[in-house]
Amino acid sequence: VGRGSAMAASGLSLRKSEEIVDLIYLFSKTQYRAKEVTPQVEEIERRTLDLFSRDYKYSIIHNPNGEVCGHYPRQIVFLEQELEYDRSRSEGAVQISKLQDLVNRSKLARCRGRFVCPVILYNGKHICRSSTLAGWGELYGRTGYNYIFSGGTDDTCAEPEEVLEDDNGVRNGDSQLFDKVRGHDIKLLRYLSVRYICDLMVENKKVKFGLNVTSSEKVDKAQRYADFTLLSVPYPGCEFFKDYKDRDYTAEGLVFNWNQDYVDAPLTIPPCFNQNLSIDWSQYQSWDLVEQTQNYLKLLLHLINSDDESGLLVHCISGWDRTPLFVSLLRLSLWADGVVHSSLEPAEILFLTIAYDWFLFGHMLPDRLSKGEEIFFFCFNFLKHIVSEKFVYFYFSGITLDRGSVSSLSSEFSLITEELGGPSSVTSDNTDLFMNQPAQACWASLLTRSHHVVLKQKIVHDVSHFAAKTMNNMDNWECADCVRRCPLPPERQTRLESVREIFLAAYSSTVGLKSSTPSPSAAISGLLEQFARGVGLRGHNAIV
Repeated sequence: VGRGSAMAASGLSLRKSEEIVDLIYLFSKTQYRAKEVTPQVEEIERRTLDLFSRDYKYSIIHNPNGEVCGHYPRQIVFLEQELEYDRSRSEGAVQISKLQDLVNRSKLARCRGRFVCPVILYNGKHICRSSTLAGWGELYGRTGYNYIFSGGTDDTCAEPEEVLEDDNGVRNGDSQLFDKVRGHDIKLLRYLSVRYICDLMVENKKVKFGLNVTSSEKVDKAQRYADFTLLSVPYPGCEFFKDYKDRDYTAEGLVFNWNQDYVDAPLTIPPCFNQNLSIDWSQYQSWDLVEQTQNYLKLLLHLINSDDESGLLVHCISGWDRTPLFVSLLRLSLWADGVVHSSLEPAEILFLTIAYDWFLFGHMLPDRLSKGEEIFFFCFNFLKHIVSEKFVYFYFSGITLDRGSVSSLSSEFSLITEELGGPSSVTSDNTDLFMNQPAQACWASLLTRSHHVVLKQKIVHDVSHFAAKTMNNMDNWECADCVRRCPLPPERQTRLESVREIFLAAYSSTVGLKSSTPSPSAAISGLLEQFARGVGLRGHNAIV
C-alpha cells in the first residue's frame, strides 16, 4: 500500500510538472490578448482560479474581451481574505462593485490602460501592480500614443482611441485633464489602502522622439501623490537582460551602466526604511544584478512588514517586464515562508505565478525571446539567491525581547492556541528559552514547536500582528543573526529550490538556452537536461 501511494503521488507530481511544460511552451509561442482567447488559454484561466480558491475567498474584477485593459486577465482576481483566517476586517471593507467602478474610471490615468491592480494579499494588505502614469499623448489619443511608443510601428497592444466622458470643458488645459484622470487613480489607490509606491523606472519620464510619452508619480508637477510614500528604485529594463543572456546567463558581476543619457532617476528612499536592512544605498550604482535584485526585494519585504495597515504598489513603465519580476519574487518568497498560498505545492505555485503574474498580465515572452531579453528566465533562476533567512519575513522584525515582553508573547500565543482549541506550547517552564533572542527567532520557535501544524497560517498572522504592536513599544532594537541564535527550519530553501528545479526542467524541454559562446552554454544546457531527466519530463523541443 505504501509503495502504491508513493507511486500515485509521484504520478500526480509528474502531471503537475507536465502542466508547467505545456504552459511555458504555449507562453513562448503566444502573446496573450483578452479578446483572442483559445481553449488552451481558457483552461489556464480556469486553473489559476482554482489555485487561488485553495487559500482565499475572492471576487472577480470583470474585464470581458479586454474592455477595461486588453492585456490584463479577463477575470481579475481580487483576494478578499484567507480561508483559514476567519477574522474579516470589517472596517474599510472593499465592495467589488465600487472597486469595479473605480477601475473603469481610473484606467486612462496609466500607460496602456494598465490600472492599479491588487494581485497579492498579505496580512490583510494588498500588493498591487500597474504601469506608470500616462502622459498627455496617451490621454489625448491612445492609438496615436501607442504608435509613438512602439517606435513608429503598429503596436499589437494598441487599443481603440478613447474619449473622456463629459470632457469638453477639460481639454482647455493639461492640468485640468490630469486632475480628473489622476484623481480617479488616487481614489483607487486609497480605496485599496495603498500607501507605498515603488517606481522601478530609470527615467523620470519615458521619452520617445523627443516627446514625453509617459510620466511618473515622482515628477507630478501638481504634487497630487504627495500623500503617498514614493520610492524611486531604478532597475534596468528588459533590454539589459540581453547582456545577461550574452554572458551565458550569469548575473554575478553584471553591472548596469548608469551613465547613459536617458537615465535620470536617482535612487530615493526615505531614511526611515533603512533600519534593519544594513544596506548602503549610496553604493547602488556599483551593485551587480544579483546584489541589486536582492536588495530591492529586501526593501519590498521590509515595506510590507513595516506597516500593519497599508498596501504597496510596484510598477515600471508598461508593467509587464520588471513589474512581474518583482511581483513573482514577492509571491514566491512569501509562499516559501508559508504566509501566502500556504496549501500550494511547488509545482502549483510555479504554475500560478507564471500563468497569472506573467502570461495573463501580458508579458511578451515570444518577443523577448526573439531579442534575447531573458528577464523571465532570470526571475526563476534567481530563486537560488533568495533562499537565506535574510529574506524570511521574521527577519524584518529584528528586536530583542525582555522577560516582560516574552511573558506577554506567551500569553498572546496561549490565547491564540486556546481559541484554536489546542494547548499552548509556551509555558512558564520554557519562557527562559526565548530570553534575549531576536523576536523573529522566538516566533519561529513558537511556530515550529506548535503541534498544530495545520493551523500554522492563522498563528503566523496573529503572532505577526502582536509583534507589530510589541515593536512599537520597544526601545532595544537589534539587527540580529537569527540563524546563529535560533536556527530557522530549512523549509524555505527546500521549497524555493524545488520551484527552481521544476522550472529549469520545464524550460529545458520547451525553450532551452541559447548562447553565442557554445562551451559555457553547453554546460548550462547539460545542467537543464539533467533537471528534465530527473523529473521525467517530455520535451516540446530540444535544447539549442
